[in-house]
Amino acid sequence: MIINYMNIQPMSTKTKKVVIFGLNDLAELAHFYLTTDSEYEVVGFTVNQEYKNVDFFKSLPVVEFEDIVNKFPPSDVSLFIPITGVKMNELRKKLYLSAKKMGYQFISYVSSKTTNFAESIGENCFILEDNTLQPFTKIGNNVVLWSGNHIGHHSVIEDHVFFTSHIVLSGHCVVKQKSWIGVNSTIRDGVTIGESCLIGMGSLVTKSTDDFGFYLGSPAKKQNNKSIDVL
Repeated sequence: MIINYMNIQPMSTKTKKVVIFGLNDLAELAHFYLTTDSEYEVVGFTVNQEYKNVDFFKSLPVVEFEDIVNKFPPSDVSLFIPITGVKMNELRKKLYLSAKKMGYQFISYVSSKTTNFAESIGENCFILEDNTLQPFTKIGNNVVLWSGNHIGHHSVIEDHVFFTSHIVLSGHCVVKQKSWIGVNSTIRDGVTIGESCLIGMGSLVTKSTDDFGFYLGSPAKKQNNKSIDVL
């Protein structure tokens, strides 16, 4: 049987209200997933003043992030910030921490089509379909796992990390904060990926990596550029 997800109607029993940060593709995707596959009711969008060029998005109000506490106070809504990993996830970290200082709580979205045996998953995580989270894995705050990844047993992904798609993270690995892992990469068991480390697409990582390193190839080798100069 073929399921047309574009024809799925919004879930009828929504219990929690959420505002999404952004007006781009990721915000639109977040709206789709939350509307069709979660308990959350999306009630609006927010974006920094300089990027606000519309008053409505997906037929919902758009408010300036600088004024969000007056329009959508923390007592009424939670936030979800599904933005890209540019500048080695520094922007995602900055927005997340800024909103926490305002008093907001965050939701996490974990697809119902994920195999989830994780020991813990933090807040503001965006975990899409067909991920496998094996037992005793720990996922930090503000983490993105795009579709189709394998997170091996007893592995730890720290805060503000971005996984693209079809990545194999073997058992007993540690991925330190603000790292970014490219499509179709493989990381052998027991490896530690350093802080703010960039693993290029299709790489085979067999040894632990340095902080702010850029690694590419099979086996992966450290490049001359720092990660922050590449992404």
